[in-house]
Amino acid sequence: MGALTCCDSYHRTVDKSAIPTCNIMGVEIAAIDMEWLVDYLSSNVRELSGDYVCVANVHTTVTAYEDPEYCRIQNGGIMAIPDGGPLSSVGRKRGYAQMQRTTGPSLMGEIFKISAEKGFRHYFYGSTEETLEKLRNVLDETYPGIQIAGMYSPPFRPMTDDEDREIVDRINETKPDFVWVGLGAPKQEKWMADHQGRIHGLMLGVGAGFDYHAGNIDRAPEWMQKSNLEWVYRLMQDPKRLFRRYLHTNTKFIWNAMVRGK
Repeated sequence: MGALTCCDSYHRTVDKSAIPTCNIMGVEIAAIDMEWLVDYLSSNVRELSGDYVCVANVHTTVTAYEDPEYCRIQNGGIMAIPDGGPLSSVGRKRGYAQMQRTTGPSLMGEIFKISAEKGFRHYFYGSTEETLEKLRNVLDETYPGIQIAGMYSPPFRPMTDDEDREIVDRINETKPDFVWVGLGAPKQEKWMADHQGRIHGLMLGVGAGFDYHAGNIDRAPEWMQKSNLEWVYRLMQDPKRLFRRYLHTNTKFIWNAMVRGK
């Protein structure tokens, strides 16, 4: 089943128009803050089952601007939240005063905090078996009573149709409320769109969120996060992988979103 077919055929039970959005370079970014987001997801998670949430940043937004299919996937879920500080800054300049940065790792933490009380069940799809085991141990210790429905580290190759059906059945058998997807962009968004309506749970693509909560990666100091400089901290941690990406995407974002107003 192709991603576009899923986006076209999925029947949504929650009114997506109730979510305020700001169009940035073709992507409808949710003009929200963390308090609104946590309340919305926790209040509607069961009605949102089968749908997905994208965690948008400068990289994914520029990628969507250059790739119409990926843009459609970004816009095809319930919402794309402003993980990147520049997105929320652009949104506020365009009149969305309430728009604040809502990072994937921070959202995970906020949902984990209320999970025992709400009875939420969590499935983790992605990363390595070693990271998943570390993540399980950290979550059990940090959030007493959290229900981890299951974890799965997919192979680093395309899965066969039979393998895919098997993992979908495995996930659905655990009856999760939240299905956290940590495959990295754009792979995780394509996977969620391809499984829209097939997974019985709300899918959220959180990139390196597994690594952050497992303790594999340190987050930037609070002052850097608030100053939209977390990307600089990440660049210092992994310059070989990120330098070329940031040079390309940051330049294009500044020119198109900030200068041209797209």
